[in-house]
Amino acid sequence: MTIQETEQQIIDEFANFDEWLDKYAYLIELGKECPAIEEKDKTEQNLIKGCQSRVWLSCEYADGVLRFRADSDAVITRGIITLLIRALDGHTPQEILDADLAFIDAIGLKEHLSPTRSNGLTSMVKQMKMYALAFSMKK
Repeated sequence: MTIQETEQQIIDEFANFDEWLDKYAYLIELGKECPAIEEKDKTEQNLIKGCQSRVWLSCEYADGVLRFRADSDAVITRGIITLLIRALDGHTPQEILDADLAFIDAIGLKEHLSPTRSNGLTSMVKQMKMYALAFSMKK
């Protein structure tokens, strides 16, 4: 499935909820499905800077695609990183670099987050794209 197809799935899922409280509850549920990072990877190096809560993100490059794992000490943040992983995991560095992640605006995520959480979301996207850039240069 392409990144755009996954984004459309996410948009469709969020369209099922009228209230943002329900969307937050869904984000919390998604956080429970987060591809867990191993304890050994909860390092300062994997800690995303710019997030209000603590978010660890690890990335491996295998068979031409990136594989992400993450964790956070905040349930909503864990849900947000789960959405990003769902969209970008298993794709090539170039696909990730080219992704505009329009679903973030389409579901109204940024506008319904506090400024600090919104900054954290931006930092998460930036870190995932930095991994993609780093691995694209190793070809």
